[in-house]
Amino acid sequence: MAIRRIGTRSGGTSGTPQSGIRGTPRAGIRGTPQSGTGGTPPVRAAVRTAKMASIPVAYAGRQAAGAGKRALGRSAADVDLEIQMRTAQHIFEVLGELKGCATKFGQLLSIYELALPEELSRPYRTALNQLQDSAPAMMPATVREAMAEAMGASWQWHFREFDDRRAAAASIGQVHRARWRDGRQAAVKVMYPGAHAAVRNDLEQLRRVSVLATVFVPGADVPAVIEAVCTCVTEELDYQAEAAHQRRFAEEYADDPDFVVPGVIMQRGDVIVSEWLDGTPVPRIMESGAPEERSRVGMLILRFMLSSWVRTGLLYCDPHPGNFRVLPDGRIGVVDFGACVPWPPAGFEDLVTDVMDAALNGDLTDIDTALRRQGFVEPGRAYDVEPIAEGIAVVCEPLAQPEFHFTEAWLGGRVRSVLSPHLTNAHRQMTMPAYVTPFARALLTGLGTVCQLGAQGRVRDEFARWSPQLAAVFQRADDRRDRPTDLANARRRRDARSGRKISVVS
Repeated sequence: MAIRRIGTRSGGTSGTPQSGIRGTPRAGIRGTPQSGTGGTPPVRAAVRTAKMASIPVAYAGRQAAGAGKRALGRSAADVDLEIQMRTAQHIFEVLGELKGCATKFGQLLSIYELALPEELSRPYRTALNQLQDSAPAMMPATVREAMAEAMGASWQWHFREFDDRRAAAASIGQVHRARWRDGRQAAVKVMYPGAHAAVRNDLEQLRRVSVLATVFVPGADVPAVIEAVCTCVTEELDYQAEAAHQRRFAEEYADDPDFVVPGVIMQRGDVIVSEWLDGTPVPRIMESGAPEERSRVGMLILRFMLSSWVRTGLLYCDPHPGNFRVLPDGRIGVVDFGACVPWPPAGFEDLVTDVMDAALNGDLTDIDTALRRQGFVEPGRAYDVEPIAEGIAVVCEPLAQPEFHFTEAWLGGRVRSVLSPHLTNAHRQMTMPAYVTPFARALLTGLGTVCQLGAQGRVRDEFARWSPQLAAVFQRADDRRDRPTDLANARRRRDARSGRKISVVS
């Protein structure tokens, strides 16, 4: 990539910056300005509010139309299913169109796409791909203004070179390639002007329409979960905190044989300057990598996710493919540390161990007790534990055998069974402790990445390596069976002990 030189310093020692930046705004920069301010996403509250308000208005219209359809003889279940599916599709389309914070929230919900019929998920998938490929680029003049706002009028003094064309896009900003004053190649992450106001407005609107999320899981404490998600997204606006997270990871993974985290060169306001990483983006590995390479990369991403909170005390919440690249020496480069939270909170490891132990070594009563004890079922709520136990068994498959092959079909089937809007779906009566939200986000995003890679490996060993509690659970399961856990046999033994029938998925 050509680097635009922004002025050369004279041989003197005054250190004063050169005035002006070479290069003028180019015509034809990809993306059309939507707010009239240099290619930034729409930030006017009225525009964004109107788009978000269209969701509940349309929902009310569907409910009214549904009443008429019921009166004409259509079954209530069919009408409700259609309303729920259309509402889910509409939510995704609006969030994708708004970009910024709404895009981030849409990405968090995008796992639901796997539960939609193909005829409904296709428009959303197309809209999301278009969004990722053509997010509006800040015009060069806007970039320079944002840099001056964050680093001062003399910001260009810090760089030997700076390319005012973006190298990559993000939901609330973009990345530029540069050369730091000491000669290092640098990545400069610049937030969109107005992003703070846009995010605050988005979050307020998302809180107002959060009741519609009950079409996914009506038994959940939706306001608490939405508030936890809003907290995560708000924290991603804090570039000072993001830089601190990145420094922590870079320090811990320095000279690591598997991973590279670029060091932070400088952070000022809404700008982070980091070391540049050259490598092959993981999405390209997904498209054209050999199966062995996809498995290797997928297992390393899984290792990073599991090792990070043990080594850093932070949970890396955004393990989507675009945040990883394969370096020339085979190591995995990791970028974007805005979505990190202190981890694990008190009780989380007990929660995982309790539920996993019941799933691998217990019966239906043990599973019910563990779920209630850990807050996944509201006190006094009746529910059918059999399909829940079956679902947990499927989720545990990667940990219930020596080696596992992740596929999108496996993940999609699991998501569809959990989020199916049919009234008979017992998962809809479950809830989730709000404090687990960041982990759920990281887990679903990471699983999506690993499944898209089609990774295969010794998943159970990787979990045991980083969790002594889970290693003890696996050992108890092996000791009881005198051999590595076999999922089908585990279910049959559990069925026999409980006296209840649970179908076995082959």
